[in-house]
Amino acid sequence: MTTVTWEEPFCGEGNSCYRIGVDGEGGSYIAVAGQEDAYLSDTADALRQMIRDIKAGKADHLL
Repeated sequence: MTTVTWEEPFCGEGNSCYRIGVDGEGGSYIAVAGQEDAYLSDTADALRQMIRDIKAGKADHLL
């Protein structure tokens, strides 16, 4: 079983809290806070690129 080290939740307005985590094998994870057993996973490189893209405004149309 993979052990995920979760960061503190990132929370927006209301109950929109997400957690980001990593494992010791280069995997990254995103989950709704409190539902960490139902996560989305990919490589750490993919997570870094997603964060860069969000910061660059590539997801602004979703707001």
